[in-house]
Amino acid sequence: MSQLTLTLIRGLPGSGKSTLAKQLMQQSQNNTLHIEADMYFIDQHGVYLFQPEKLSEAHDWCQQQCYKALKAKQNVIVANTFVKHWEMSFYENLAKRFNVNLKVINCKGQFANIHDVPLSVIRKMRKNWQA
Repeated sequence: MSQLTLTLIRGLPGSGKSTLAKQLMQQSQNNTLHIEADMYFIDQHGVYLFQPEKLSEAHDWCQQQCYKALKAKQNVIVANTFVKHWEMSFYENLAKRFNVNLKVINCKGQFANIHDVPLSVIRKMRKNWQA
């Protein structure tokens, strides 16, 4: 059995994180979970309704899904902005804990901003970006 991989895809809104994650999922051997904090805001009808007051809950949910998948011996792809390096630390620690490969991919494409993140928010993220 090959070693598991935890892939973190980071980038600004509209940089292609979700697109890349979907492409990687298509290439996977069906033992891979793709998660994003934004998935927490999708209701049972597939409608996305962002609630900023629940953003911390969304990230906690994403982290717990990752933990459960790694524990179940699944590869995981997490696509989130990860503007600051410390935002990846939970996942980096999980990779060490489960002794899995950690791969970090920076997205820099220019796609449609599917969650209607205001341009002012994207500018602030770009200003605070840690390469």
